[in-house]
Amino acid sequence: MRILPILALVAVSCGPSGPRGHAGTPDDPWVIGMSQCNLGEPWRVQMDADVREAAAAHENLQVLFKDAQNNALTQRAQVEEFIEQGVDLIIISPKEAAPLTAPVAEAVRRGVPVIVLDRRVQGDEYTVFIGADNVRIGREAGAWIRETLGSGGSIVELKGLMTSTPGQDRHSGFLEGIDLEGNPGLRVVFEGEMQWLEPNARREMESALATNDRIDAVYAHNDPGAHGAWLAARAADRDDQMLFVGIDALPHEGQQYVAQGILDATFLYPTGGSEAIDAALTLLGGGTVPKEIVLGTRLFTRENIDEGGEAIE
Repeated sequence: MRILPILALVAVSCGPSGPRGHAGTPDDPWVIGMSQCNLGEPWRVQMDADVREAAAAHENLQVLFKDAQNNALTQRAQVEEFIEQGVDLIIISPKEAAPLTAPVAEAVRRGVPVIVLDRRVQGDEYTVFIGADNVRIGREAGAWIRETLGSGGSIVELKGLMTSTPGQDRHSGFLEGIDLEGNPGLRVVFEGEMQWLEPNARREMESALATNDRIDAVYAHNDPGAHGAWLAARAADRDDQMLFVGIDALPHEGQQYVAQGILDATFLYPTGGSEAIDAALTLLGGGTVPKEIVLGTRLFTRENIDEGGEAIE
């Protein structure tokens, strides 16, 4: 059941440009090229699944999936290959902004609409961006930790990939929400970059535990990172001493961790997969869509998990 509305639309409309290679019928379906930056993260596996499920409801659509295996040069080549194959539209979730900006712009110049999911490219040469507000989610996570800890506490931040816009935004938003200047009793005692991967987060947390006698909260940029931190703390028999907060809130991952008492809170980061197919159908049909579609979030805690979380207004 979809519980997430589109909360905000940045009203700069863009329509399709250039000729179409396919008729958009069941016999000659529109072809969409989907380039995923990697499938090593459960959230990205879910994004592809959401795209696949949404597209399967339309006989006039065919989606070609590619996995860039966390390599920006590979992903660049995939976009170039899609252009040469004559796909009607490209969906891309970039590994990093800078290396993918030029090929995305080239696709648009050659008449292939490009939907950018989750991570941005630089500039505005794309058709539509769909994603959640990572600054806002980071800010909400920081504020929740600040309010829960109260007057003081020591915090560990486990960052995602800091060359990616979500990593940068979740960090800057967190600093706004935690408000260290206004709350001098709060301190970030350890920062580690785990590149979105649970094993890396566990190693970083082991270092944090070894160098800090007191840790009151862990903020990880995704739920696998928060779970890796919890595993490290549990192995050190210190998991009951601290809060664990993550981002993603997949039903079978982050939400389950909250229900099991592993995480104290997680914030929904929607994949945008179904919204991407909705936008693609509109564009391929000759319609227009907003330049940016901003998705909302929800907070899941042990108190509200059974009610489906709480929408962040």
